[in-house]
Amino acid sequence: MADKLKVTLVKSVHGRLAAHKACVRGLGLRRLHGSSVVIDTPENRGMIRKVSYLLKVEET
Repeated sequence: MADKLKVTLVKSVHGRLAAHKACVRGLGLRRLHGSSVVIDTPENRGMIRKVSYLLKVEET
């Protein structure tokens, strides 16, 4: 079974770049303090890295 990551949005996307908003949305996050579990793939890691200043990431 593939490793999974739990990502939580801890800062608002209001006023951020459109590309950063798209990354947050692509990770399945909708609102502040909302969490999502994503598969640990290079694509998801890249999105997480791009908006790391908005997220909290935990391994599950």
